Amino acid sequence: MKHLKQITAVILLILFSTGLFAQDHKGIDFKKLDSYLAKSLKEWKIPGMAVAVVQGDSIAFAKGYGIKEFGKAGKVNTKTLFAVASNTKSFTAAALSQLVDEGKINWDDKVIDYLPWFRMYNDYVTGEMTVRDLLCHRSGLKTFSGDLLWYETNYSQDEVIKRMRFLKPEYGFRAHFGYSNILVSAAGRIIPEIAGITWQNYIRTHFFKPLGMTSSLLSVKELKGKKNIAVPHHVAEGKPPLPIKYMQWDNVAPAAAVISNVEDMSKWLILQMNNGVYKGDTILSATQIYEMHSTQTPDNMNPGWARYFSGKHFSTYGLGWSLFDYKGVKVVNHSGGADGMISQTMIVPEKKFGIVILTNSVNYLPTALMYYVLDDYFGEPNNDWSAFFLRVKKYMDNLDKQDREKAEKEHNPNTQPALALQEYCGTYGGDLYGNAEVRLEKGKLVLDFLPSDVLIGDLTHWQYETFKIKLRNSPTLPEGTVNFIIGKNGKVNELKVDIPNPDFFFDELEFKKLK
Repeated sequence: MKHLKQITAVILLILFSTGLFAQDHKGIDFKKLDSYLAKSLKEWKIPGMAVAVVQGDSIAFAKGYGIKEFGKAGKVNTKTLFAVASNTKSFTAAALSQLVDEGKINWDDKVIDYLPWFRMYNDYVTGEMTVRDLLCHRSGLKTFSGDLLWYETNYSQDEVIKRMRFLKPEYGFRAHFGYSNILVSAAGRIIPEIAGITWQNYIRTHFFKPLGMTSSLLSVKELKGKKNIAVPHHVAEGKPPLPIKYMQWDNVAPAAAVISNVEDMSKWLILQMNNGVYKGDTILSATQIYEMHSTQTPDNMNPGWARYFSGKHFSTYGLGWSLFDYKGVKVVNHSGGADGMISQTMIVPEKKFGIVILTNSVNYLPTALMYYVLDDYFGEPNNDWSAFFLRVKKYMDNLDKQDREKAEKEHNPNTQPALALQEYCGTYGGDLYGNAEVRLEKGKLVLDFLPSDVLIGDLTHWQYETFKIKLRNSPTLPEGTVNFIIGKNGKVNELKVDIPNPDFFFDELEFKKLK
């Protein structure tokens, strides 16, 4: 009997420590979740969505909602492919963690030991930047700095990384969180230097194949011939969803290239929350899972924002994963955003459950659903997070409206350009981005960002030396301005572009008149 009690105690200890034994929670009500998902899809006017919940070592719930493309009949199911965007970063971190376990690299090795041509904004940072730094967003650059270098440009991955040396820091080195897609791309670029195969082949052979992620892809080019594909959409207020093309990620692939479905991504989450073990096979070591899921960089919550999340006190970043506490447990998660698609992955390792949400429009719903599932699991499903984030969206939209109204009030329509339109034409450029060309087409000015085949904008005079710009092929980016600066010689010396949006900083780009 004594031995039986000891064995029972050990079994209970194991069950509690692995989260397989229910602790202080009521679990997820899947019937209620299904209804909430369907309701939320309509509230947000999202064309299509797929959701899966994982528990223990299996998928407990998976379902598709809505349609793959607005105006067409094809319905979303659990095998429908979506761009998961920045959820790719965890794959890159995991790949490097395997190489760490193999003794081929250390997290705190210097980047220049593997990429001798790597350069940052000053020599000190260049020399001190480590592999770990590349993955945890503490370089000194502000969030999304330099993303226009890869966005719809013809630059290669290496060229994008090389041009990063011209980016000016916002903070001190390792002093502040600043999310960087380019630095994660640089982390992925180290993999072929060590493993002797491309990043794509490494992810495919070391993760997709052993996990059975048979539908997952690593480039938009691989979508050719596939039929069960969710189409990205741009949703503007008062207008029906507009299908748009997939964003090309090849030149920043380790940060955002994965295209997958909820069935495949569930396998990735099961691996992550079971200490690197999937169906009895150890793919990642528990040591490296712990490292990737541990705080590397603080990312403090805004006090005003924090008051809405009573169970949340800290927000940090690990290696390829975002981290926060909620109602006494650690939540490991990441979001993904592409033109026309938003995704969210989340696991609670100590409770052994998680969720993946994939949508084909830009919205806050995946974040809302993450918190809904967390609350439901802990028996407190009273917060209508979808409604809350709809109010957040309305507030943000109102701020944008106020900014437009303010600009309109300050607009002086009784002005003309100082020069003939032909005098504004020419080639402009700078070290960071390269060249842009202003030319006349049918009597109107056009600004062509030459590194991109997509970023071409039509200019309309606004006031003084400022013109409005509307990009022809980028419906997700709003109207902006181009300001021409005239020197003492009465000729145009420079132009400055400002297209206000949360993702791409056109005001980082320097365009001096070249000819």
